[in-house]
Amino acid sequence: MQYQNWGPQDLSAPARTELPAVPVERGMVLEEVQSGWVGAVTRVEKSGGMHLVVLEDRRGKPRSFKLGYGFLLEGTPIRLDPPAPRTAGSQAAPQRTASGSVRVAGQRAQVAKASRIWVEGKHDAELVEKVWGDDLRVEGIVVEPLHGIDDLPGAVAAFAPGPGRRLGILVDHLVPDSKESRIAADVMRSAGAAGNVLIVGHPYVDVWQAIRPSVLGIPAWPVVPRGQDWKTGILAAFGWPHETKEDIGLGWQKLLAAVNTYADLEAALLGRVEEVIDFLTVP
Repeated sequence: MQYQNWGPQDLSAPARTELPAVPVERGMVLEEVQSGWVGAVTRVEKSGGMHLVVLEDRRGKPRSFKLGYGFLLEGTPIRLDPPAPRTAGSQAAPQRTASGSVRVAGQRAQVAKASRIWVEGKHDAELVEKVWGDDLRVEGIVVEPLHGIDDLPGAVAAFAPGPGRRLGILVDHLVPDSKESRIAADVMRSAGAAGNVLIVGHPYVDVWQAIRPSVLGIPAWPVVPRGQDWKTGILAAFGWPHETKEDIGLGWQKLLAAVNTYADLEAALLGRVEEVIDFLTVP
């Protein structure tokens, strides 16, 4: 990325700089040139009569910048403008997928490849589909729920991974010395796994926790006492129905509805999903 010719005088002198004007939009990934800060747009606010954009990095840390010059969008210098007014005749800014990628107009989904992403449950699959589904359809990668990993070695053996037939597996609560870590180690010692299977995990008890609390309007996820079913305890703490499987499903749909882009998820999940997608799509 080359921008060494940018200087303070360039960033503060619009009359001498001819750059494309891009209206800011939520989910856009930008780099602020002077600081090198890279993050996704989470909101735009007005302070002291000027517009500020809030960029949140992959670790979830936010930082505010004044709109205008000094930003890179996909490596290209731009002038960042206030949000475009939504009128019938206005030209729309480039559309983006929920993962932050530029949406390719007219792109058809590929025929599904042999490679797969396995996730630990229906809710995990629905969350990955909502945020990364557009990208995965372009790549021809299918997400399948595992419904637990106790028999993961047998499932991987039956899949018969190999070149052109890879597996990316996302596991809940994959932490050192856990049952999950021992199962993952067993899988990676099996025939055909090396170079063709990638097992990654996030530290959360359940994928629900990968939704940032601020997105739900809470300071933190409730603490569920040991011995109590975690999902039931969470819904009870929210004051939502929690007695039946249907209650659990409806509660999850409420939580999932709060997720609009990758910026609504914790960095610990984002990095792992991106790692799996890269593993399956990069030769």
